[in-house]
Order: sequence, then C-alpha cells, then structure tokens
Amino acid sequence: MTIDAVLLFIMGGLFAAAIYLIMDRTLTRIMFGLMLFTNAANLLIIIMAGPAGLAPIVRNGVAADEYFDPLPQALTLTSIVISFATTAFLLALIYRSWVLARRDEVQVDIEDIQVAEQPAYDAEDDAEITEEESEFLEDHEDPNIDYELTTQQSPVVRSYERKAGGRR
Repeated sequence: MTIDAVLLFIMGGLFAAAIYLIMDRTLTRIMFGLMLFTNAANLLIIIMAGPAGLAPIVRNGVAADEYFDPLPQALTLTSIVISFATTAFLLALIYRSWVLARRDEVQVDIEDIQVAEQPAYDAEDDAEITEEESEFLEDHEDPNIDYELTTQQSPVVRSYERKAGGRR
C-alpha cells in the first residue's frame, strides 16, 4: 500500500470516530469528536494537495508544475485556528456546565421531544393556493383612485362614486 492509501484509511477512521463521539450527549465527548473531525478534515486537505514540490518562490528555469500550491497549507492553518477557537469555546461551556450542575451531559428537553413528534404536514402552511386574490380590490380596480382626485387647494381625500358594482 502506498502512503496515500494509509493516510486515507487513517482519515476515514478519524471521521468515523468523530461522528461516533459527536452523537453522544456528553459535552466532553462532543468536544473530542469535533477535535477528531477537524483533524480528519485537515488531513483530507493535505492529502488532496498532492505530492510535495518546491517552495512557491519563483526561480529561473523551474516549470510551473514543479511548485507546491500554498493554498492547501493556508486552508489547513485557517482550519487549525478555527478548531482551536471552537475547542476553547466548548471548554468554556463544559466548565460552566460543571460549575453549575456538576455534570457535562446535555439533558433531554421536553419541548424538543414534542417538536420532533409533531407531524411534518401543517394544514395551514402546506395547503395549495390556487390563486392569490385580494379581498379588497378587483383586478381591474385602481388602488390609488381616491388619491388621484385630490388637489393642492383641497387635499382631503374625496370618495369616488363608482358606477355599477363599486364597492366603496
């Protein structure tokens, strides 16, 4: 087996262990799962970068494909910084949970269970609307007709007398 295949198996194992730990209700295991997940993602980025090449400093007589792309290294470094901040935040949550309740387990919330047991179909939101209609005006009526009849001398809105079938 080549080195890339071994690294791919290690990465797969890290992802599997991370998902297993994240599914637990203990905050400490969730934190370790997120740490494994970010390490597996970093390994994926490095594997996808390809074989090592020359440093990306332009030299005479060196072809462009011999240089190593610095983008995967920058993405990995960014991922490390973000995972460090996330780990620090989770450590603060775990410490606060331990100080307040002397445990780091996420409790089952009754409201979450009730929401999860609701049917996915809501009659009001999911009903089909055949046609959007206004309850105030017909399609041929002008909504600004009353305001068009005002003048500068008489700014009062006067009611417009409609012929045959007017609603106002």
